Amino acid sequence: MGYLYIFGTIFFTVYGQIMLKWRISKYSGLPDGLQEKVFFLLKLLFDPLILSGFLSAFVASLFWMAAMTKFDLSYAYPFMSLSFMLVFLLSIFLFHEAVTAHKMIGLLLIIAGIIVTSQSA
Repeated sequence: MGYLYIFGTIFFTVYGQIMLKWRISKYSGLPDGLQEKVFFLLKLLFDPLILSGFLSAFVASLFWMAAMTKFDLSYAYPFMSLSFMLVFLLSIFLFHEAVTAHKMIGLLLIIAGIIVTSQSA
């Protein structure tokens, strides 16, 4: 059951990040003036799908608390790196973000780190 908690943490973290990026990209850029920035951010805050991203982050934290009852932090936390990997891959397919050699090397290092740390339990 503990791994389900880690999976839930990762799933809701990734959903929240992807949803925020998708919805924010539908709006124009951040304005220059302070008052315009505040109104812009409030407009974003009240977008229902952006709110779902924030709710997702909260749900992810509930799953994380449950995971902490099952695993040592030093064992469970490296699995959170999977969220970086999934966000990276989804950003390529959903947002057509660039894939560079540096990003690929970083991704491979993250995967290697997950493998190494998961073996040390």
